[in-house]
Amino acid sequence: MTVKTPPVRQQPPGFGALALWLVGAVVAFVALFLLITLILRRMPDPIGPRADLFVQGAQMTLQLTLVAGLIGLIVGIIAGIQKSSSVAWVRAPASFFIWLVRGTPLLVQILFVYNALPPLLQKIGINLQLNEFWSAVIALALNVGAYNAEVIRAGILAIPKGQTEAARSLGLSSAQTMLTVVLPQALRIVVPPLVNNLVALLKDSSLASSIALLELTLAGSRVSSESFQPIPVLTTIAAVYLALTTVMTFFTDQMEKRIKIASR
Repeated sequence: MTVKTPPVRQQPPGFGALALWLVGAVVAFVALFLLITLILRRMPDPIGPRADLFVQGAQMTLQLTLVAGLIGLIVGIIAGIQKSSSVAWVRAPASFFIWLVRGTPLLVQILFVYNALPPLLQKIGINLQLNEFWSAVIALALNVGAYNAEVIRAGILAIPKGQTEAARSLGLSSAQTMLTVVLPQALRIVVPPLVNNLVALLKDSSLASSIALLELTLAGSRVSSESFQPIPVLTTIAAVYLALTTVMTFFTDQMEKRIKIASR
């Protein structure tokens, strides 16, 4: 008689695994910027003499992506939970926010936050001064947050209602059920589209050049204007963007695999 041993259930990756993943990502991007610097400095004019400007722009692009992406994830979670609510007055603000952001161009949103938001806030007694970086961060975070909200709402709706009913029968409140039962499972389901939104955000950050923020696209535009050689400049910009998205996609794919393993 053969005795079947039950399969070993793998535990979710803990703090140590997450810390190792973060350290690996940081080391990879630092190495990438060093490699980009070495390669660009060896290139002929107009790239070589201005290599540091390209690297500075690429660093700003990555910084914009990470800060706006983190804020956008928080915004998306809040708006997604609100949008999935059965209470109309809770659902309405999130629905309006998503409708407004998804229905207007990102370029217009960046210009509005930079040029129009501070004067509008001053009229109601809020003296808020925004520089180019934080104006871009706010606009990008709200934009990606609206798209994240729809993704998270879809993940919440994908969780069987039986789990919600079971949690409520155990005495958990609606908020506790959402935060401890539904939302953790929903976030695991929607990791791939959230990752796609983050990669798209890295490329969309190029629109921050419209408010004179020195990111990668604006750095290339300045070099192109000075040298009158757009072909090598645009090729370099595209190659650097490709390198950034490749490294980012590699580590987000690793995170996605870890989450899939943990959820089995």
